Parts: sequence; structure tokens; C-alpha cells
Amino acid sequence: MRAARRRALRLPPMVGDSLLSALLLLNILTTRAHPELPVAVALTAALALPLVWRRRAPLTVFGLVAAAAFVQWLVDIQLPADVALLVALYTVAAHSGRRGALVAAAVVEGGALLACLRWAVDGAFPTLFVALSAMVVAATVLGVNVRTTRAYLAVLEERAVRLEQQQDQQARLAVAEERARITREMHDIVTHNLSVMVALTDAAVYAQHRSPDRATTAMLQISETGRQALTDMRRSLGVLRTDEPDAERHPLPGIAQLEVLTDQMRAAGLPTRVEVHGGHTHIPATAQLTVYRLVQEALTNTLKHTPTGTHARVRVHCSTETVPVDVTDSGPCSPLPGATPSGHGIPGMRERAAAYGGKLRAGPLSGGGWGVHARLSLGSGGAASA
Repeated sequence: MRAARRRALRLPPMVGDSLLSALLLLNILTTRAHPELPVAVALTAALALPLVWRRRAPLTVFGLVAAAAFVQWLVDIQLPADVALLVALYTVAAHSGRRGALVAAAVVEGGALLACLRWAVDGAFPTLFVALSAMVVAATVLGVNVRTTRAYLAVLEERAVRLEQQQDQQARLAVAEERARITREMHDIVTHNLSVMVALTDAAVYAQHRSPDRATTAMLQISETGRQALTDMRRSLGVLRTDEPDAERHPLPGIAQLEVLTDQMRAAGLPTRVEVHGGHTHIPATAQLTVYRLVQEALTNTLKHTPTGTHARVRVHCSTETVPVDVTDSGPCSPLPGATPSGHGIPGMRERAAAYGGKLRAGPLSGGGWGVHARLSLGSGGAASA
């Protein structure tokens, strides 16, 4: 607020330059004792008036002022308006290149030498020349410093703008990554649980007259699957509070929950066997979640796209460096008639595997059936990628 107020109260540059020119003219007009007042006024005007445009055309203004000063030297008139030479020199040094500043300084230094030769009294030449030379050097150095400071501030401003753009770009990338993560989670959760619920519902409808107990069991499993789906969705969206009881009853899915997952698939009509070799307690929770989602998506695709009677097998090998995951089934290599893949399952699995420096292969097996293989890396490269 204060900076804005100071900028508002600051006079425009051209107004300040006009006031400087007016002061120089006013000084000579109020000097009545000058022997050649008309010529002095004309020369003062020639020295002072170009300063009004010194910021727009510094070299041109300096040339005009230097020419007027040379005419003044020729007619042998001393004027207070000679300070306009230093102002013009400062402007050239502040707004032009280094070469222009050096040339202008040399011109003014030559003028100082001529002025001392003509107007210095006996014995005062060295002192006067040193004083004028010091003023020339001071004006030049001051202008160069102003130009350097302005350029430095411009670089800082450009760097700040670039940094702001990079931060904005990184924020957009983070939002896109988070959106993709939520999309993958929602796809896996919704597709799997709805597929299981549809299969259980069909089984319950089929068994409601012949075996009411099996129908009741299937309906209870449908209810539990729905609650699990809601809990997973709330957790993935980041709105599940730790003080809710569901947070303890439904921990983050991992390798330990593969048995529960295969139980769901068996209840939905897909006989599934799971084999976990090696201990998994040392595996990070995010890697275990990746393994769980890979197996979940592969089994869901088998449930959706294979006929009744298909068997599935899950094998997970846990080691200190890698976690190979294999999901195979005995179904046909081509989907059932009328089954259209969603198009997000296998790409989503590839993205999950790539997050841990691994690759995913999915395709028909040589002995029949379909297989999905992934190998997650737990080393520094895979962990950094994740």
C-alpha cells in the first residue's frame, strides 16, 4: 500500500526534466548583470531545453547539448547551464551501452580541458581540471551503476516470473497426477466391487427358491462388498477420518488381504487359489497396495470376460528387492461374445507397475488361458519412482 502510494505521488520523468530546464532558464533570466544577456539566454535555452527529451533520445540530446556548449566556448561566455553537459552524460551512461558512455565521457572531458585552457586563472588550471574531471567521472560512474542495477533488477524480475510459471506448471502437473491416481483407484474399486456384487446378485436370484440359505449368504456378501467399496472410495478421496471405526475394520489393502479378495471371487463364482511365497512385512504399504490392485484388476477382468467354470491362480513372491506377481486363468484367450473391455484396466495396471520401476505383460498363455505378469522393484530406483 505504501509503495503504491509513493508511486502515485512520484512525478512523471518528463515533468521532472522540464522543471530542471525551467530552473536553468530562470537562473539566467534573473541575472541582470550579465553583459551579453540575449546571447546568454539563447545559449542557456540551447543547453537546457533538450534535457526534456533526454530519456527518450539520450544520444541525440547529448549531441545537441555538446554542440551548444561548443558554441558557448567559441563565443567565450561562461554559463551556469553547463551543468546540462553532466546531466546529458549521466543519461547516456544510464540508458545507452558501455561504448556510448565512454565516447560521451571522452567528449565532456575534452570540453573540460578546453574550458580550463580558456577560463582558468593563473595557477588554478590543475585544480580546476581535476575538479571538472572528477565530476565527469562521477556522472559516468553513477549512470553506469544505475544501468547495471536496472538490468540486474530486470533479470531478477524475469527470473521471478519464470519461477512463478514453473511453480504453476508443477502445481498443474501435481493436480493432473492426483486426478489420474484417483481415477485409477475409482476404476479399480468400482469395477471390482460392482462385478462381484453383480455376480453375487445373480447367484442369489438363482438360489432363492432352491437354497434360501445360500441366497441369504450371497445377499450378506453383497452388503459387505458394498460397504467395503464405500470405505475404499472414501479413503481414496482422502475424506476418511482416522477416528471413524471403519478405519480400523478396513485397513489399507495389501498382500495380507489377498485371501479375502480370493474369497470374494470364489463367492462370486470364480474359483481362485492364491499362493504367497516369502514374508511381506518388510514391503512398503504403497507397494502392497499396488500388488493388491494388480491382482484385483486381473481377477475382475477374468470374472467379467470368461465363462463359468474358469479357474484362476494368483502367485506372489516376496523378496528384499523385487515382488513378482502372476495371475493366470484357464479361460479362453478371447473375451466372451458381447463383452467389451473398458479400456482402463490394463493401462491402469501398467501405470501402477511403472510407478515401481516394473513392467507388466498381459496376454494369452501358450498352454491356454490368460496371464498377467508384473515385477515390482523395491530398490532405490523403484522406490524413488513411486
